[in-house]
Amino acid sequence: MRRLRTVVLLTALLLVPACAPAPPAPAPTGPAASAGTGLNGLDVVFLATLAAHTEQTLEMVRISRDRITDRKLRTLVAAIEVTETDELATMRGWLRDAGPEAAEAARRHDHDGHGIAAEDMARLRTAPDGEVDRVLLDLLAPHQEAAADLARAQQTVGADPRVRDLAGRVERSRTAEVSLMAGLTPARP
Repeated sequence: MRRLRTVVLLTALLLVPACAPAPPAPAPTGPAASAGTGLNGLDVVFLATLAAHTEQTLEMVRISRDRITDRKLRTLVAAIEVTETDELATMRGWLRDAGPEAAEAARRHDHDGHGIAAEDMARLRTAPDGEVDRVLLDLLAPHQEAAADLARAQQTVGADPRVRDLAGRVERSRTAEVSLMAGLTPARP
């Protein structure tokens, strides 16, 4: 199932020009160059997709953070919240700076088909206190693995060096998180 989601994500990155504005005009030179954006359509799709993905991660964190019982998982979730809140602000800023079409593409981005299903979020919300850790790990590990896969793909197709750098950091951090989560085995009821 995870591989199918990854294929859907990668296909979306490569085949969804409708989500992205037309490629930007050539980058300016001189002092204005650092203020401009070098985002191409795939950068915009990646940022919009990852922003929506990150919003879901942060929603899972908010739903569960006060109910987590495992100390290591609580620490990991706190780190995820800080890191991804900062990344989300960065992505939104870049999309806003890229112009109204990019910001609108991000606003319109539909996460259906490659995110956490509504029924899974409901399962996390309604999990009994003793099961929150397990449900969170069941949902968060594959979710973060999908983010790492998406970021890995972006590094080969992105135009903007800042976005490729962000993708590299996302790939490394989400891969490390998944490894940490694999070492956590909450008690089964």
